[in-house]
Formats: sequence, C-alpha cells, structure tokens
Amino acid sequence: MSRTFLIILISFCIACSSYAQNLKQQFVYTDIDNFWNAYDKIVSTKDSVQQHTYLQQLYIEKGTAGLRSLMQVRRYTNQQFIDAINRFPLFWQSLRASLKNIPGIYPGIEKNIQQLKQIYPNLKPSTIYFTIGAFRSNGTTQGFNVLIGAELALADSFTVIKELPEWQQSFYRDFKPKENIALLCTHEYIHTQQKPFVENLLSMCLYEGVAEFLSCKASGSKSNTPAIAFGKANHERVIRQFVADLFLMSNNSNWLWGQNRNALKISDLGYYVGYEMCERYYNAAADKVKAIKELVELDYEDEKEVERIVDATHLLPQRLVKLYAVYEKERPTVVAVQPFKNGSKNVKPGKTSITVLFSEPLNGHNTGVDFGPLGEKHFPKTAPVKTWSADNKSWTLEVNLEANQQYQILISNNFRKENGVRLKPFLIEFNTTE
Repeated sequence: MSRTFLIILISFCIACSSYAQNLKQQFVYTDIDNFWNAYDKIVSTKDSVQQHTYLQQLYIEKGTAGLRSLMQVRRYTNQQFIDAINRFPLFWQSLRASLKNIPGIYPGIEKNIQQLKQIYPNLKPSTIYFTIGAFRSNGTTQGFNVLIGAELALADSFTVIKELPEWQQSFYRDFKPKENIALLCTHEYIHTQQKPFVENLLSMCLYEGVAEFLSCKASGSKSNTPAIAFGKANHERVIRQFVADLFLMSNNSNWLWGQNRNALKISDLGYYVGYEMCERYYNAAADKVKAIKELVELDYEDEKEVERIVDATHLLPQRLVKLYAVYEKERPTVVAVQPFKNGSKNVKPGKTSITVLFSEPLNGHNTGVDFGPLGEKHFPKTAPVKTWSADNKSWTLEVNLEANQQYQILISNNFRKENGVRLKPFLIEFNTTE
C-alpha cells in the first residue's frame, strides 16, 4: 500500500467518522398532519360509523411506524381516539396552533442529543416520532424509536384544558410540556439505550432515575418533574415511605407514572428516588464517564449489580440485603393445611375442602393459587367456592380429586396482610389413594 493511498484512506475514515458524529437527528411528524385531516372529517359528522371510517382511513392506515408502535405500547383502540375527539372540542381546536411548526422545536432537541453523545459516547441513534394519541402517554419508546404523544407533550399555555378531568389539567399546569419538550425527548432517548427493567419498585425507580438524571445532566436543565423538587425538600419523609413500600410489590402506582396514591400525595416520587440514586452515584465516582456508562447499560436482571449501585449511594438507611431481611421477618406464613397434613400420601379422592391456616390474619380479599413445579396436570379441579374464616386466619377452597394422583397447589404471595406485606409462598403437595 502506497504512502499516498494510506493518507487518503485515513483522511476518508476521519471524514466519515466526523460525518457520522454530526448526522442530523431523524424526526418524523407526518402523523400530525394526518391526524388533522382525519379530525376535520370526524367533527364534520355525528355519524359514528362515518367517524370511525375517517379515523381508520385518514389516520390509522396512513400512520407511520411510530404511530403503530404508540398504539401497540399504549394499547390504543380506535374508539378511544373517537371518544377523545368528541369529548374535548375546545382542547383540540386550541392545540392545533401549538402543533403548526413542529420542525421549529428540532434545534433544541438536537442540541440536547449532541450533548448526551458527549457524556455517553456509546449513544446509538434513535428516530423521534411526533404522533397524536388519546391522553395515555406524552412520551414512551419501543426499540430504538422515541414516541411522542403531542396532545400531551406539545400543549402550550394557550391550550384550553378546562374540559379535561382535573387530574389531567394538573399535568399541563405542573409540567409545562411544550417548554420542556427537548428535555422529554432526551429522557426518552436514554430509555432507548437501556436494558428492560425488572417488575419491581426498585428497578423501575432506578430505570426512570437514570433517564431523568442524565437528561438533565446532558442538557444542563433542571427536571420539570415536580416530584424531584418535592423529594429534595422532603428527603427523609420520602425515603422513609419508600423503604416501607419497597418490597410490597403492589405499590408501583404509588410511586410511578402519573398516579397519586402514595401517603405523601405527590405523584411520581419514584422519579426522585431514582434520580437521587443516580446523582449520588455519579457524584461519588472518580471516573464520571464510566459511571454514566454503568448507569445507562445497567442490567436490571443482575441483582448483585443493582444492589452494588444502590448500596454505593447510601441513600437508604441500610444495605438492601438488611432491609430485605427485616421485610422477610414481617411476612406471614402458612402454618398448616387441613384436613390432611401437607405431604400426605393417602388422601381420599372425591370432593374435598382444603383449608389453609396462616400465622396471622390477612386482609381477607387478596388471594392467589397457581400450578406447582409439576405443572397444570398435577393441579386439581377447583370449584368456585372459596371462603375466608371470620378472623381471616384461614382460607378454604373446594377441589375435586381423582384417584391415584399426585397433586400440587401453590399458595402464592398474592395473599397479603392489611398493610400489604405478602405471604411467603407455600407449596401444598399430596397423593390420593385408589
């Protein structure tokens, strides 16, 4: 290879690398135009069949991959779109002006994405789709696509919200969505780089915290999620409640995704918990680039790694393993089964009432039985009759047992105490006689 050719080749590679670094962010907003074409036709008639036809032909069928993904992720139906259009005429009429110049918001978003690339060099490209949904998501993702619901994410101060339910109105007032669209897109962009979270409160909070903290870090903006400021001002109260809820498994809506059911009456406090963990982990790290990489690429199925990161923040009053040990001591257990002992080999076939006795009273309504390790073939036929004792310390189910069979019934952790602490699962095993 000649020296001249080598110089040319190196120059070409550098140019390609520079070009790749400066490629413009891909945006798609054709769904917005399609929606208004469909909208004008839909509101021109009261014929519900015709309305559905216009929606399907002019919006759904012409939709981008982004709209199809949004509908799949948020489980939208055509009826939900029609209902939203018919119920809130002033909202839609006023929103239209805010959506007239979608490309005008691109530069702010592109700037954030470039800054995100600087602090996380492994950033992979994602396409940002602007679509219109039916009030279920301002932003979400599927694969490497960012899906923006413009009816939520691009409303401005001139959008009329008085027709909407109060809980929806508060979103527009508190989040000021269009002013913060670049921050939202950056947050969702980070989600496209992450591994899936595990279905538990800690994992979900950390997953959202990574996206919220790093989108703020990259953009230099403050979070527009009110829960962040509330958490900073009420840290001890929030963490105390979080620890109390941490292992209950039925409490995710108390902490995440727009609900307001927690004891502190502030929605999305899980974002604060995750944000604070990430901020502390980043601040304590000697190698900031490595810390960001670890946060973005965290494998939520790797319990040891999640535990390592959380414990390193010193956010919780004790290490996770100790907090879990305390929780385990609070869990009720199954202490006996009647009318036979668990493991019995000589249970009579036929109709039988099996009573499960608990170590303490449960809440009297949450129940759950499942197949054991041997699967469905070894699960007995059950009757609809299932009853609690007056003191909620036992629960009875009726079964129909066949002769000469091995049976398993898993009493699951869906049983719980009044405070939400879950039962330790218990496997009932027995054999019937001939």
